[in-house]
Amino acid sequence: MYLKRKIYSQLLEWKNDTGHSTLEVTGARQVGKTYIINKFADENFRHKIYINLFEQSGQQFMQCYKQATAWEPGTKRPEHPLHDVFRLFDVEFEDTEDTVIIIDEIQESSEVYNRIREFTRQFQARFIVTGSYLGKIYDPEFRYSSGDVTSLPIYTLSFEEFLQAYNEELYNEYLTLSPVMPQEDQIHQQLTEAYEIYTHIGGYPKVVETYLETGDFQKAQGVLVKIIDTFTNESIRYFSDILDTRVFTQIFFSICRILNRESWGLKEGSISEELQKLVTRDYSSNISKATCNRAISWLYFSGIISFCAKITEMDILEFKPASRCFFMDPGLANYYLALTGTDSRTLAGTLNENYVYINLKRRQDFPPEIAFETPAFATYKGGEIDFVAQSIHSHIRYLVEVKSGKGTATTAQKALDQGKADRLLYLKGDTKGERAGKIDTVPLYMLERYSFDE
Repeated sequence: MYLKRKIYSQLLEWKNDTGHSTLEVTGARQVGKTYIINKFADENFRHKIYINLFEQSGQQFMQCYKQATAWEPGTKRPEHPLHDVFRLFDVEFEDTEDTVIIIDEIQESSEVYNRIREFTRQFQARFIVTGSYLGKIYDPEFRYSSGDVTSLPIYTLSFEEFLQAYNEELYNEYLTLSPVMPQEDQIHQQLTEAYEIYTHIGGYPKVVETYLETGDFQKAQGVLVKIIDTFTNESIRYFSDILDTRVFTQIFFSICRILNRESWGLKEGSISEELQKLVTRDYSSNISKATCNRAISWLYFSGIISFCAKITEMDILEFKPASRCFFMDPGLANYYLALTGTDSRTLAGTLNENYVYINLKRRQDFPPEIAFETPAFATYKGGEIDFVAQSIHSHIRYLVEVKSGKGTATTAQKALDQGKADRLLYLKGDTKGERAGKIDTVPLYMLERYSFDE
């Protein structure tokens, strides 16, 4: 099954860019990096070389690399050693613009990664490097080739991408709708059902494929569990002070319990301190603060969780990063929230907030649509506002409130009335869309169609 991804158009933009940079594709494991890159390469280049440094092709490549780059003083230095590497690896290699070289799992070799600048400048062929970057985070041997790399993140499927695979006719109808205009009852019901399925299974491609092929939530969740197990088991080999993969599970459970709190405030000074306290108190007192913080950092850089900032009293200058965290896939959030015994109403509300967070996070990627280094929530006059978003282009400031029912947001309304923002965006599960003055009321399933620039 082929799942269409919006990132394909960005890959085409990179290929057609005259800047001739190396493309570095980032993202968590199992988000479909290798599949979409290979499909793109097969359809847009005459010749492709694929190397996976974690598999046999990688071992063969490293043997060619050592052979071609070996040089002993007193002997003639190879004229083009890096070109010789690829000629040894693939006898049909030609250094042309119609050749693409994909190096997957590049985190397995700092030496190859550090050659990116040379690959970019010495070859006509185009290079794509990718990997989960487990290990690269803490390894000082990895250097960043500034100016020679175009970085492109890949996430799990968005709701729009899921909807296109789930029901293309409904997806095409969805593309014609305005987020702030009332939807017809039948379309509203169909999109609501699709959104609820998406927030429960998430967007990992294999999980989505399993659900679409079987219609079975349990089988789809079984695939998700395997993805989680693979990630945690692979992660352990990079830690000398973590002996059990359960430390990651304990962190996931602690994130869920913080997300389920009615108040956004933290008892501790930061999300890392709050998580460390919960993990050591509820699960294991043998886990040190340093170990817990490294594990949290690991999950962040691996694309599993991400942080949310806090804006105190709606004062942008009082911006405190990493004050809360969310999962970067709604299916992952749903799985662990359910395991913590979260009741259905709280679960729905928390999943909706997590979905909105992910969407805001994506809008901050280059070229950014909204400001701030991470999504942010705010406090004001003793209350909380779910999120604050500000347009990069128009500078319009939005207060975003996520409601699964018919609730109102008194704090956000107060901040709007007192000139702390320009617009209030209600994202609700029971609305069909409406615009009234400075207030937009939008169905949750229409968030990806909403523009923060109007």
